[in-house]
Amino acid sequence: MAQGKFRTLSGGARAVERGLLALLTASGALWVLEAQTRLPRAIFKEQYLGLFLALALGATFLGARAGRRAPADRVPWYDWLLAAGGLAVGLYIAVFYPTIAYQLGIITWDKVTLGVLAILLVLEATRRLVGWVMVGLGAVFILYAKLAWLLPGLLQAKGATWERIVVYLYLDTNGLLGLPVAVTATVVVTFILFGQVLYASGGDRFLTDIALVMMGRFRGGPAKVSVGASSLFGTVSGSAVSNVVVDGPITIPMMKRAGYAPHLASAIEAVASTGGQIMPPVMGVAAFLIAEFLALPYSEVVLAAVIPALLYYVALFVQVDLEAAKHGLAGLPRAELPRPGAVLRSGWSFLLPLAVLFYTLMIDNWEPGKAGMAAVIATVVVGAARRTGRLTPARVFEAMVEAGRILLDIAAITAVAGLVIGVLQLSGLGFKFSALLVNLAGGSSLALLLLSALVSIVLGMGMPTAIVYVMLAVLVGPALVQLGVAPLGAHLFLFYFGMLSMITPPVCLATYAAASIGGADFMKTGWAGMRLGIVAYVVPFLFAYHPALLMQGSVLDIGLAVATAVLGVVLLAVACVGYLFRPMGWPARLGFGAAGLLLLPPPSSAWWLLANVVGLVLGLAVVLLERTGARLQASEHAA
Repeated sequence: MAQGKFRTLSGGARAVERGLLALLTASGALWVLEAQTRLPRAIFKEQYLGLFLALALGATFLGARAGRRAPADRVPWYDWLLAAGGLAVGLYIAVFYPTIAYQLGIITWDKVTLGVLAILLVLEATRRLVGWVMVGLGAVFILYAKLAWLLPGLLQAKGATWERIVVYLYLDTNGLLGLPVAVTATVVVTFILFGQVLYASGGDRFLTDIALVMMGRFRGGPAKVSVGASSLFGTVSGSAVSNVVVDGPITIPMMKRAGYAPHLASAIEAVASTGGQIMPPVMGVAAFLIAEFLALPYSEVVLAAVIPALLYYVALFVQVDLEAAKHGLAGLPRAELPRPGAVLRSGWSFLLPLAVLFYTLMIDNWEPGKAGMAAVIATVVVGAARRTGRLTPARVFEAMVEAGRILLDIAAITAVAGLVIGVLQLSGLGFKFSALLVNLAGGSSLALLLLSALVSIVLGMGMPTAIVYVMLAVLVGPALVQLGVAPLGAHLFLFYFGMLSMITPPVCLATYAAASIGGADFMKTGWAGMRLGIVAYVVPFLFAYHPALLMQGSVLDIGLAVATAVLGVVLLAVACVGYLFRPMGWPARLGFGAAGLLLLPPPSSAWWLLANVVGLVLGLAVVLLERTGARLQASEHAA
């Protein structure tokens, strides 16, 4: 979160703001636990989503400042009015939706008035929380719904009236009440609460200590701790910037003290934290959206993401290790490391909630929201039973407030995503854009993948992964499937490249946050981050064509795919660092790079098998040459 974005309130205003934030979290938890089924009358899901929007908008205008000059310690009169307006537009849906549902086609003054207010409030809340880029995106799509008849060719459509646009976006289940907000309000809320309850009970320290025990003593130990801790936190938060903000103040100074350059330390943290979005079992918001878009069990999406996530972190870990060897960086002194026995004795109980989450989500196939709440309940029980750092009701309430505050950004982002999807449905642009892309690609799936990757990164500049994925899932996803890419592979491809905007210059939010913490040059950090995250730019093209990398196929196919891909990733990492047994020149780096790329694809046909064999032979040859050269150098120095 940007510094200074939220007010520090006191008195009655603080109580109201914190009450709304806690209610936002509590309403999500109660809905997932199906408390509404115990009420005397049936409750529509849209009524709950209306309440969710009401609480999110109300809390946003009380807590988030309109700008740098706005009061930081009190709520000005105009924000009280905006908060009341936010509550009104949401509660209108919560109270009257049973009647509205049967009269959606009838346009009345109250629907139009409240619809205009809702859209304006969502855009203003988004501006305060996320920035102007998202507001501009939402505004452009809304204008398209009205003015599409002015555009040429495939982009032309019959424009709708303002009244029709406003009511559709406000009340239809393809608009504000659509899939993105529904996933946030029924799934994401539980995992954010899980993370906050885990932090409140001291679980964050346990995860960091585990990483220190496992990797702290090896060369480049602090950087390996950053990779390990960020991947563990990623299983809880799924947010790149949040991971950087939580881990960075601990790991980046530790890496700098160990001898890593500031830009490299910052880049390692940014790339490790960004990988949290693809790290099972809890991934980023977009992973839950994939499951909903494709009507797949979330466990199937998680299973498909395992091998790509493994390759991502193997590449990062190998580069971190070789950078330490290249610069002669040692591990942490034993005196600075926690003792394994003490860590396990004090924190073993935190493994229980993670085990509950894994079992319910991956083995028993619970709905993601219910699995998240099971993990929350397990964490509360474990935290309340601890002797030190016991989880009290007051600390649980604080965790609910903090979870609500984190939800505000996501609610704003997914509300704008709902507006975008609404316009695409109303105008038919989604189908037309897919046809346009197929024409541009000339019927080539590879050309379309390259085009999609470029569009993903460009659109992702300054925007969160979730909304980039939503836009591309609707606009580009059908075109990829039409050209023969498997649906899950196509959507994960878009997810990956939407995520990569977090570490791809010139606009890369995770890198910017890490560079700020590390006091590093932003562009140097950005280029180092691209190099460290190199696998994420290559692997999506592979799993788009080779389903074995998504855990689809026989055990033999998957095993061979993993073996060749891991070897390829290691060789590619060596090429990127330029060091193995000694610093390497460009010919050797090119040899390692070529060998790695030839080994990455699974041996799914005779041609790919030949490529793997050539890559293996080339890789062994370059390794032996470098080993021999390093020994000769060492003997010359000894002489």
